Amino acid sequence: MKRIITTAALLTIIFTGAQQVKKDSATAKEIQGVTMTKKVFQKKADRMIYDVANSPIAKGSNAFELLKETPLISSSDNTSLKILGKNEAIIYINGRKTNMSAEAVLEMLKNTPSENIQKIEVITVPSSEFQVESNQGIVNIVMKKKKNDGMSGTLKLEDKQGYYNNPNVSVSLNYKKNKLAVSTNTYVGKWSDYNTYTLDNGTKTSSNLSEGNTYNPNAYVGGNINADYEISDKQILGLSYSLHVNETKDGKSYFKNLIKDFTKNTTTENITTNVQNEHSANHSLNLNYELKTDSLGSKLMLNAAYLNFYQKTDNENKTTGLAGNVLTNFNQKIPQKIDNLGFMADYIQKFNKNLTLSLGSSFNKTKTDNDTQFVNILPPTGIDTNQSNHFVYDENILGVYATLEKSFNDKFSTKIGTRFEFTNSEGSVLDKGEHFTRNYKSFLPYASVNYAINKNHNLSYAFSSRVRRPSFWELNPSRIYLTQTNYVQNNPFMKASQYYNQEINYMYKSSYFLVLNSSHVKDASDQIPLQKKLENGDTELRYIRTNYGDLQEYSATLGMQKNFYKGIWNANYTATFGYNVFKGSVDKDPITGEIFPAYNLNKTTHLFFFQANNNIRLSSKKDLFLGVNYFLVTPQNISIGKLSTIQSLDLSVKKMWNNWTFLFEANDVFGTTKYKITDQQNNGNYNNVRKNEFRRVFALTATYTFGNQKIQKTRNIEGANKDIKSRTGGN
Repeated sequence: MKRIITTAALLTIIFTGAQQVKKDSATAKEIQGVTMTKKVFQKKADRMIYDVANSPIAKGSNAFELLKETPLISSSDNTSLKILGKNEAIIYINGRKTNMSAEAVLEMLKNTPSENIQKIEVITVPSSEFQVESNQGIVNIVMKKKKNDGMSGTLKLEDKQGYYNNPNVSVSLNYKKNKLAVSTNTYVGKWSDYNTYTLDNGTKTSSNLSEGNTYNPNAYVGGNINADYEISDKQILGLSYSLHVNETKDGKSYFKNLIKDFTKNTTTENITTNVQNEHSANHSLNLNYELKTDSLGSKLMLNAAYLNFYQKTDNENKTTGLAGNVLTNFNQKIPQKIDNLGFMADYIQKFNKNLTLSLGSSFNKTKTDNDTQFVNILPPTGIDTNQSNHFVYDENILGVYATLEKSFNDKFSTKIGTRFEFTNSEGSVLDKGEHFTRNYKSFLPYASVNYAINKNHNLSYAFSSRVRRPSFWELNPSRIYLTQTNYVQNNPFMKASQYYNQEINYMYKSSYFLVLNSSHVKDASDQIPLQKKLENGDTELRYIRTNYGDLQEYSATLGMQKNFYKGIWNANYTATFGYNVFKGSVDKDPITGEIFPAYNLNKTTHLFFFQANNNIRLSSKKDLFLGVNYFLVTPQNISIGKLSTIQSLDLSVKKMWNNWTFLFEANDVFGTTKYKITDQQNNGNYNNVRKNEFRRVFALTATYTFGNQKIQKTRNIEGANKDIKSRTGGN
């Protein structure tokens, strides 16, 4: 139920704003040497660098709050981060991909003091060595290097008041003794949300209007532990483990449905209710070995990772007439199991300070098991074999890459590379005898060039190609019902999408920037609404996850990162102008083979996204700050219709007192973050969605730091299966 009820948000979040890197240590040292100036924001090689150590706002905060203030990065929901307002951000720590679930990464960021951060690097077009998909970008958080032994920690108490009250408690500990460094983070909390909907769809001869609400209570607990041991000056062994458990108990939805048949001149009313219980657990274990092979910074890195994900969903759905007579009643059990084993090897050869060769390979073996059972409670009672299925899916991905980076002088540098990925997959619906195999090769080239014209002007260009594979839960051939005739249908026959990304980046005086970006997507996919009138007069609407054709995206982003009045006012403004072209149509259910009136996606759209982040120091002691943030998304076409204006004003006040930091936040102050999607097809079919997520939230956070704050942070080990984890579905 959670996935279908967030359709509008999921399909628009790439426009509502709000992040990761693998780089050899020698290069990182060179960049640090350059950034030890008064420049807070600058362009270097393939990335934008935000020098946090020289920023006036990096006091008494945490990594997540600092990222929201970083140029090119934004957050519209206080739980996720975006680059350039649309690209998903992958988080790296000290050049290592965070091998944790999304929730664990969020808690880790919110419990990392900003004073421990040296700089933040934003890579909008990652090169070949990075395991990313589609148009994902990377944010690398470089921690300050500290060598003192001892223990330190952070205690965070948070309470959020939205439609419901949601508390959270977390504790972060760091310990270093001689060659051993250990860091841990544990958290517990709950998140309950309430949404209202108006769903209006129909054809020339029929219509269906559904109005109702959903209640989704979640309780969660989790944590992670990272340990590094310096075997010698040249060798480091690392081990990490993370866990996240989420429980949904008695989640509910209620919809009142009004169905009209214009040919028979009849009107029918009924009510659909759904009760959902869900349990999920994510375990991740990672072993990492690093060997420095020379004094220039060459090194070998080996990584092995295991991921286990389990989710069990139980839905009871009932539709009744206004007189109380039960029309349909069924129970749907949707368990999913994912086991992944990943290996990765990287070698970086530093010939000199101007020439670097990187070689590497990765292998991921994934097994998924989805045994969906659809049980009729009304006669004919028992398992419905048509909607029950036992779907197993195995996938093996082998990737190899090579990149060469060359600096010709202080002004001109370039980087070229390529990545080959070999994907072998096999799926079977065991109880129906259905079977398919899908084997393909992906050639993913990369090239970039950077030219520092002079101290005030910098120009760069980058090209990359990527693959976007469907999430494992999208492949499970099951239906998730919202009402009797409105549901999402997954698709095991979805193909991978191919992305071709280009970017031109210009920076002026390390304060102003212009980013021109284009993406061409082949075999683009989304939830496509197919509908038709049934024999009984009802209008059936299926949101089918499928490939629909091609998508071209063009955008120009103007930005400014600047301090005024001797650092009292820190301004971070971004404006994006975009133009998208959709090409394609869908008229067939890929599972049942049923033909529908074609859904046409041949359309274009203009879009505008504006974001303004202001941080104002209110005290000469630098212990009181005011934050004023605003974002606006103008109307635009998306794949399933036209999205109306979205905007939000967020305010915050931060006060530091001894070892305490108090933060008060008011998000979506005027309650303007509401979604409205309208769609009218040439054949007369229409589909409109209105959704209110009640994004207005008031939050109070108290953070206490203790112990020796000069402790060196442990490395955050890159997971060999992190790209697999991102496809488990929200984990």
